[in-house]
Amino acid sequence: MAAAAAAVEAAAPTGALWGLVHDFVMGQQDSPADQVAADVKSGSYTVLQVVEALGSSLENPEPRTRARGIQLLSQVLLQCHSLLLEKEVVHLILFYENRLKDHHLVIPSVLQGLRALSLCVALPPGLAVSVLKAIFQEVHVQSLPQVDRHTVYSIITNFMRTREEELKGLGADFTFGFIQVMDGEKDPRNLLVAFLIVHDLISRDYSLGPFVEELFEVTSCYFPIDFTPPPNDPHGIQREDLILSLRAVLASTPRFAEFLLPLLIEKVDSEILSAKLDSLQTLNACCAVYGQKELKDFLPSLWTSIRREVFQTASERVEAEGLAALHSLTACLSCSVLRADAEDLLDSFLSNILQDCRHHLCEPDMKLVWPSAKLLQAAAGASPRAYDHITSNVLLLLLEQFHKHSQSNQRRTILEMILGFLKLQQKWSYEDKDQRPLSGFKDQLCSLAFTALTDPNTQLQLMGIRILTVLGAQPDLLSSGDLELAVGHLYRLSFLEEDSQSWVAALEASGTLATLYPLAFSSHLVPKLAEELCIGESDLARGHESTKCSRHVHCLQALSAISTHPSIVKETLPLLLQHLWQMDKGNMVAGSSEVIAVCQSLQQVAEKCQQDPENCWYFHQTAIPCLLALAVQASMPENEPSVLRKVLLEDEVLAAMVSVIGTATTHLSPELAAQSVTSIVPLFLDGNISFLPENSFPSRFQPFQDGSLGQRRLIALLMAFVCSLPRNVEIPQLNQLMRELLEVSCSHICPFSSTAATKCFAGLLNKHPAGQQLDEFLQLAMDKVEAGLDSRPCRSQAFTLLLWITKALVLRYHPLSSCLTARLMGLLSDPELGPAAADGFSLLMSDCTDVLTRAGHAEVRIMFRQRFFTDNVPALVQGFHAAPRDVKPNYLKGLSHVLNRLPKPVLLPELPTLLSLLLEALSCSDCVVQLSTLSCLQPLLLEAPQVMSLHIDTLVTKFLNLSSSPSMAVRIAALQCMHALTRLPTPVLLPYKPQVIRALAKPLDDKKRLVRKEAVSARGEWFLLGSPGT
Repeated sequence: MAAAAAAVEAAAPTGALWGLVHDFVMGQQDSPADQVAADVKSGSYTVLQVVEALGSSLENPEPRTRARGIQLLSQVLLQCHSLLLEKEVVHLILFYENRLKDHHLVIPSVLQGLRALSLCVALPPGLAVSVLKAIFQEVHVQSLPQVDRHTVYSIITNFMRTREEELKGLGADFTFGFIQVMDGEKDPRNLLVAFLIVHDLISRDYSLGPFVEELFEVTSCYFPIDFTPPPNDPHGIQREDLILSLRAVLASTPRFAEFLLPLLIEKVDSEILSAKLDSLQTLNACCAVYGQKELKDFLPSLWTSIRREVFQTASERVEAEGLAALHSLTACLSCSVLRADAEDLLDSFLSNILQDCRHHLCEPDMKLVWPSAKLLQAAAGASPRAYDHITSNVLLLLLEQFHKHSQSNQRRTILEMILGFLKLQQKWSYEDKDQRPLSGFKDQLCSLAFTALTDPNTQLQLMGIRILTVLGAQPDLLSSGDLELAVGHLYRLSFLEEDSQSWVAALEASGTLATLYPLAFSSHLVPKLAEELCIGESDLARGHESTKCSRHVHCLQALSAISTHPSIVKETLPLLLQHLWQMDKGNMVAGSSEVIAVCQSLQQVAEKCQQDPENCWYFHQTAIPCLLALAVQASMPENEPSVLRKVLLEDEVLAAMVSVIGTATTHLSPELAAQSVTSIVPLFLDGNISFLPENSFPSRFQPFQDGSLGQRRLIALLMAFVCSLPRNVEIPQLNQLMRELLEVSCSHICPFSSTAATKCFAGLLNKHPAGQQLDEFLQLAMDKVEAGLDSRPCRSQAFTLLLWITKALVLRYHPLSSCLTARLMGLLSDPELGPAAADGFSLLMSDCTDVLTRAGHAEVRIMFRQRFFTDNVPALVQGFHAAPRDVKPNYLKGLSHVLNRLPKPVLLPELPTLLSLLLEALSCSDCVVQLSTLSCLQPLLLEAPQVMSLHIDTLVTKFLNLSSSPSMAVRIAALQCMHALTRLPTPVLLPYKPQVIRALAKPLDDKKRLVRKEAVSARGEWFLLGSPGT
């Protein structure tokens, strides 16, 4: 009985297997294949049992039935190949190889089985070769469908990856077999795999034997690639993918050179733009693996083709690729190792280039001068040898031509060509300075630069400055005398008319060269500028307005421009600070513009010091105490305060000092910042002035206690410092500081001081780590806000505090930010604060410059705007619909501010639901709302034309109405939107064309030039609508 039961249990799974097989083979159902594979994986039965169950199907005289049987076995093997034993693999491969001779309907399933077996780890040696031989002999691959051809390529790829040595044992037979497989392939999906196989054949040193030319022919027949992917192609194969894959094959071996180079020359000479580009790019790639031997016979033809394309082409891309190919050819010839008796092809090649291009350089007005210069520069930039060969011929010629021609435009062309050759020198370094090609021309080049610098023509001055900068970048090229002359010219140019091109270029060149030659600038330029500053001080003392507004400011800008080296900063910074002290002592008549100019120069010096920690610390510990001392002195009550001391407390001047202190603090290391904070915070909390220079003040400094309004205004300087510190710097007496800031923030006596205290409090909140102390500060702040909002005199200050605290928390994703934003939205309906609350959304979404900045180490989460939009815009929209008519503009303004500063990819999906509100915002009488909404709509017209087209009637009407707005900014923005409307589909716009053209005639006579300019641009585009070629 037991034996019978066991037999029944064993027969049960076999019976189930037979049923699955029958359903697949005879019932034409595909799902049983996955079930059989799953059962094999789970151990319910073996692959051998599957074969036995398929027995009758595999031997069926009907080819379709045999094909279904083998298909089932192949699908099981694809999922279970890792379970096969070596012995099973041998029998299965023999079976499948035999079936390659079967009916053509069976072949696709056989190939799938062989693909599964090619993945087997247990594949015995020799069988990979056996399988490939069978495929090569028995299967005409190119007569198969695409999927089955891809399967053959996959089998070959798998074996090349795992059985490389065995396949190499076939020698050239493997290469020949693959050539037969690939010959005639047309499907891009298969070509990508086939090109990869050919590349591996070459790069992995498979034997090509006598079949090099055949392998080249079977791949080069696709060159150049001419493929346009079908629309909605699910495979995503692009033309560029095929081009790069084929190029990797063609450029993979020098053995293709004798066949490929004539083909490339032929295609470059064709009339097809894409063929020219592909050929030049392929030549460029080939030069990385070719040598002189491969190029020798083709150099004249290659040079002729490249020269013709650069001389005659109308395509900038072809010109650029031709120059790149020439560069690579020259580099290839420069790098080739020669035998002692071999001909050096580089010299003869460069001589041909010089012979064909040199004479064009003597014709600076002719059209071939620049193509010739570009060809020579492309070759010269390939190697030091090429550079030496070409520049020794060309530079002397160009120098002669410069002195031969007298017209400014001709001279400028020659200088630009010389500059191009000089820049190439920077690519290489020479141990022996006498070996440098420029050494022999140094005196002539310096003379040339100085001649250009003294020319009255601005363009020649600019070229002279650029040439001087490039010459200075060559180590040890300029002598001390040359440098002294250069500094003198730069000094003179630094006092030209402000914002002129030469003036800007001279300052930039001074900064660049001062980094390289600090001693020369310290010796020759800094003393001149110091003297000029003294003259400016005496002129200011006499009140000479013209001097005050020109040379004095230029001198300050020049001092900051050259402060690019630590040794120079140690001279320029004391000069600038001393200048401020001279103003403070009443030695000159100083207005706010003069002080702001000095502060701007100090800020520029601070920016240049940021890259060097030691230099940054020197600036900080030198400049910050000095600025604080001047400000504290100015804040002291006096019977007769000096003019400067009043000036130092003005809003604009304090803002300029805030920028200096913030810039000087952001790049301090945490250790040095901690050292500085122990002096500056006690100064404001305790009046500790011991670290300040000239600190004998007439009374105590107590900005938070009973200090004067002047002292309280200096909280802005404290804000600049503490809000720029690294986050991990511990601030002493933080609890007291936060409470003092909170107290001042709601004071209505001095709005400037209360705003500075509010921003400082918010900046510290943003950086404070989460925990009990932060929660206490927030609770104190909210209590202060609510009390202030209920108190008539302090409502504005309490609202400002709420706004900045909200921004500080929104930036760091603090949980309380949503509650504060909701409170802010509640104020939109407040009769007094509603408009300010609406404008507050602009602050929440925009970047600040003085506090809460990434540069100042604030915690700014990367997608805070997107999160704010998602969390709050639905509430704004809902509030708008529920609000009374007189409150709706506030909601529209807030929404407009949020949308205007939102990344456009985030806004586009929400556009259909929000567009009606944006269009309604255009009808709002508030110019700020109109301008914000127009700024939001303009890019949307370009990026979402289909959605915007649905509202074309409203858009045209509102934009035209706003083009007559009293606000110039709104008129300009409306006209820009009218211009952007022309990007919408033409059939949508044509009915409005006459109306728009008539309406846009009015702003053509606008009294503002910028409005007229936009009107001309917009009306011109509307005129062209529907014209041929538009």
